[in-house]
Amino acid sequence: MQATVRIFDTVTRSGSVYSDDGTEIPFDAAAFDAGPLRLLRVGQRVNVVLDGGRITYVTLSTFPVPT
Repeated sequence: MQATVRIFDTVTRSGSVYSDDGTEIPFDAAAFDAGPLRLLRVGQRVNVVLDGGRITYVTLSTFPVPT
């Protein structure tokens, strides 16, 4: 699923994204650390993997997500 970064805290490595329908979904450090990223910026497009309504993986929209 694609989304747009709403906020990202570099210290806690957590933040939230807006899904394409406008729903805000938070993510924690574990979801950020699962991907290959070092930093996110507000407005950046990302791919996220949801499991039970919770984000478990965050990566750039140009990178593949795990299957």
